[in-house]
Amino acid sequence: MSKVTITDVARHAGVSMKSVSRVINRESNVRAALRTKVEAAIDSLGYKPNLAARSLAGGRSFTIGVLFDNPSPSYTMKIQDGAYNACHKAAYQLVLENVRTSSGNITETMNVMLEHRRIDGMVVTPPATDCGEVLDALERHQIPYVRIAPDKFPDRSMFVSTNDSEATAEAVRHLWSLGHRRFGFISGPPTHGASGWRRAGFYSALRQRDIAPEHVAIAEGDFTFESGIGGGMQLLRAASRPTAIFAANDDMAAGVFAAAGQLNIKIPDMLSVVGFDDSWIAKSVWPSLTTLHQPIEEMAYEAVEMLIAAKQGRSFLAPRHNVSFIVRGSTGPFSEM
Repeated sequence: MSKVTITDVARHAGVSMKSVSRVINRESNVRAALRTKVEAAIDSLGYKPNLAARSLAGGRSFTIGVLFDNPSPSYTMKIQDGAYNACHKAAYQLVLENVRTSSGNITETMNVMLEHRRIDGMVVTPPATDCGEVLDALERHQIPYVRIAPDKFPDRSMFVSTNDSEATAEAVRHLWSLGHRRFGFISGPPTHGASGWRRAGFYSALRQRDIAPEHVAIAEGDFTFESGIGGGMQLLRAASRPTAIFAANDDMAAGVFAAAGQLNIKIPDMLSVVGFDDSWIAKSVWPSLTTLHQPIEEMAYEAVEMLIAAKQGRSFLAPRHNVSFIVRGSTGPFSEM
C-alpha cells in the first residue's frame, strides 16, 4: 500500500494543499469548517504529517522540550504523560531534558543543551521553574517557555499554577476532625516552591486551632522515599511522638509507612499518615494513602498547549488548578494505643 501524502488529503477533502498545510500547522486564521473537513480527511486516510518537511516549510522544529529537576519518579512520569498527550494531539514531538539546578555549572549545562537542541518551546518544572540561571539561558537562546507552579519571578513568563497551600489546610482539618492534636510534618527541599506552600498551609491551619509551629514535630525531607523513612524514624522515635504525620509528597509518605513498620506502629490504628500528589504509590501502599490529588498531567498538557498557541500567535490562559483531598485508609480516629 502506497504512503498517503498531503496531495491525497487535499484531493480527498476537496481543498488546496496550502489549506491542508495550514490546518496541519495549526495556524490560527483557519475557518472551523475547513479545519473540520481537512481533519476528517486526515483521519479517514490515516495520514501522518512529515515532521521534517513541516519544520523546513514553517521555520519551526515542531518539538517541545520538558525540563526536569525532580527526584520523584511518579511526578516526572505524570508530567511526561501530560506533555506527550498534548504534543501528540498537535503532531509535535516531545524531548526530555534533566538538569541539576543545585550544581555549580547549571548555566554551562543549559547553554550546551540549548545549542544542540532545536525546539519551539520548553516546559519548565519545579524546582528549575524558579532557577534564575535556567530562565536566563532560555531567554538568551530565545526559547519561549512555560513554567509549572513557579514561586519566584511571577511576571517573567507564562505559567500554570495550583492552590497547594489552601489544599494542605484541608488535610489538617480532616486530621483535626479525627481527634488528632499531636502533629508531625516532613517537608520537601527548600529550593522547591511547593514545599514552602505546603508547609505554610500546614502551619496556618494549625495556628487557627491554637497550635503554634514550635509545637509541631518537623523533619526535613527532599521528596524522596529514603528521606521519608529517615524523617519518619525521627518523628516516631520522639518521646511524645505525633499521632498524625503529613508528608509533603507521596514518596515521603510511603517512607513513613516503612518507618512505622520497622517500629511496629500500625497505620491507621496508631498513626495517621497523609501525603500529597496522589501518585501511583498512594494506591500501592497498604492501607492506601490519604492524599491530595494534584492534577499534574493536566498542568503539563496545558503548559504545552500554551506554548503551541503562543507560537501560532494565539493567547491561551490556563486556569489555576485546584488540588482535591482524597480520603483513603491511612487516616483514622485518634487513639492512645
